[in-house]
Amino acid sequence: MEIAFHIGAHETDENRLIKCVMKNRETLSKQYIQAPNPGRYRKLLRETLQAIATGKTPQMSRDDILDTILGDDIAERMVLSNANFCCVNARIFEDGQFYPLGANRLAAMDAFFSEDTLEFHMGIRNPATFVPAVVHSLGEAARARVETKIDPFDVRWSDVIMRLREACPRAEFTIWCNEDTPLLWSQLIREVSGLDISTPIVGGFDLLANIMSEEGFQRFLSYLKSHPPQTEIQKRRIIAAFLDKFALEGELEEELDMPGWTEETVDALTDAYEEDLYVIERIHGVNFITP
Repeated sequence: MEIAFHIGAHETDENRLIKCVMKNRETLSKQYIQAPNPGRYRKLLRETLQAIATGKTPQMSRDDILDTILGDDIAERMVLSNANFCCVNARIFEDGQFYPLGANRLAAMDAFFSEDTLEFHMGIRNPATFVPAVVHSLGEAARARVETKIDPFDVRWSDVIMRLREACPRAEFTIWCNEDTPLLWSQLIREVSGLDISTPIVGGFDLLANIMSEEGFQRFLSYLKSHPPQTEIQKRRIIAAFLDKFALEGELEEELDMPGWTEETVDALTDAYEEDLYVIERIHGVNFITP
């Protein structure tokens, strides 16, 4: 079986991608692709992977877990999503490191699903906004620990991705920037679900509807109807133009409230992030999606 894991990252998705994939269940099922309700597998897989990562024998076998997740559904491909597959948000910067548990978790997935073809899909985010978002998502005690231990300039996504690749080298990895998600939304649905470009999908503009004024969104849909784009690049240019004019105030702005950070800190982190993207584009075995 093909198993596509959407593994976050934290503070990038808020379950929007899997919800949109699930809107296409009927279409997916006809192609023997299943997107089970996350309630069926998140706790079950977390406990199983934790057991394997700590050297324990999981309570259920691979076949038993698939039967539990799928029920009577027939699948050749399954889509699973959880930002906590690698770790919970309080452990992202464990001991001052960046996603230190991720490699062990993916190695556990590799071992447990050794019979299956694995894919990992992850959106990444500029550390200048990612670090504050994670810190502000934590409780007061955890926040204090992170703020004193993390050096934001050590937050390199390329390091994480290379460690994940080493932990599961047979898997395919698809990576994109969260900042580009509005432009890539329909492609991300297809990448994660496995649907090809010729198959109509539901929800390809859902994200735009949330970040664009109602008037702007309706004008966008009307424009597409009267001027259907001939290529994906043309469609993205149209989206960018309408977002530039009709994006809701505040929806594309991000909170940067961190003690001691200055405008120069944010600029330096953004420059480092852009350099890091150049490295990621060149990691063997990584499909890096850009607009």
